[in-house]
Amino acid sequence: MSNLSIQPLSPLDGRYRAAVSDLGFHLSEAGLNRARIAVEIEWLIHLANRDLLGTGTSISESEIAQLRAIVTNFSDADVATLAETEATTKHDVKAVEYFIRGKLSELGRNDLLELTHFACTSEDINNLSYAIAVRDAIKDVWLPRVEKLTAKLRELSAKYADAAMLSHTHGQPATPSTMGKEIAVFVHRLERQIKRIEATEYLGKFSGATGTFSAHVVAAPSVNWPKESEDFVSGLGLTWNPLTTQIESHDWQAELYTAVSLFNGILHNLCTDIWTYISMGYYKQIPVAGATGSSTMPHKINPIRFENAESNLELSNAILGSLASTLITSRLQRDLTDSSSQRNIGLGLGHSLLAIDNVTRGLNEIDLSLPVLDADLSDNWEILGEAIQTVIRAEVAAGRSTINDPYALLKDLTRGKRLSGEDMVAFVNSLEIGQEAKDRLLTLRPHTYVGVASELAKRVQK
Repeated sequence: MSNLSIQPLSPLDGRYRAAVSDLGFHLSEAGLNRARIAVEIEWLIHLANRDLLGTGTSISESEIAQLRAIVTNFSDADVATLAETEATTKHDVKAVEYFIRGKLSELGRNDLLELTHFACTSEDINNLSYAIAVRDAIKDVWLPRVEKLTAKLRELSAKYADAAMLSHTHGQPATPSTMGKEIAVFVHRLERQIKRIEATEYLGKFSGATGTFSAHVVAAPSVNWPKESEDFVSGLGLTWNPLTTQIESHDWQAELYTAVSLFNGILHNLCTDIWTYISMGYYKQIPVAGATGSSTMPHKINPIRFENAESNLELSNAILGSLASTLITSRLQRDLTDSSSQRNIGLGLGHSLLAIDNVTRGLNEIDLSLPVLDADLSDNWEILGEAIQTVIRAEVAAGRSTINDPYALLKDLTRGKRLSGEDMVAFVNSLEIGQEAKDRLLTLRPHTYVGVASELAKRVQK
């Protein structure tokens, strides 16, 4: 026995709740039920006001406003009422139907009771509800946080566009770049995935127990039910899927989660790079008053924001990857594997959102250490070997030099060696090349050997 109250099992609902709680308004059980109620009410309005069944029971504008207010005013008390009903029905969607019937009775519209959930299978309601919930979670919560992150990265890319740094390919000193250009690479990569995510088609079906409109046609043979279904689904701001089994096939979800996973993977790469730059001293961490880096080493400031993000991005991808592979398969016309799986959508997006929050905060807690960048460049003059051998080859091709195998010449001079500026100047002066080319090389420094990196950094600015 424990003296504790019931505790959250997931850290997203415990330790990290403040960072991800906005997702809960959409992707929690309560958020799903609110979306279900919205779908049921809109279908009721569609049926009644198009008089598809010849009942003559239209709904006035004031009554429509009252019905839609059930969604906008959805509360904890409503959640409790649904839970109480479901305890009896043992069926979540049926509980929603009874909830709406109760509201209709309160409005004095018992004549509409049998239009509630008319000709619907549970999945007609659920697939549209999930599409709405996921769409709103992405557009209203996830994407705004992503924009905050990319705005910070664009800011740093502009700030450091001219900050020359020694590159490291295979972990070894390599042709310099600028920190702004390196950040711009990640902005460009991330924004390609953002465009894919923004272009997501949120599909919905509304066609009965096996996707054939069978009950609809028997109940009202003269109605063009596929057209009514398309109008209804489109009216919810979704894309109509005309060909399904009992369930919407969830391919759009797999596509979305795959794109988010790729975004996560790119962001993970950014985290490992920033972490490495911090360990190299390229970035200094800004101390946070009162914070402790190590319980025993007082001097430490740990890059915990980026480490936390790495872990959460991996967890997010594990969940989203599982969803993407699981949701696209359903045995014959229906099985329930998707039902349990989809309840973890919020968990997958939540870990991504937490990581995004940590990276954004982490970027605000570091600053570029220009003296370290300068010292590293000054200690690695041998990286100009690429430039020198390339200029020699151009001179040979133009007939202004007879040097044999410029690459081998520079390889003998620089490979595995540390050369000073004086060494490189002396070597250039000894070369048999045109004077204009020689003058160009003599003015070259590791700090200026960055090509058009500064201009490239500006390509991601809005």
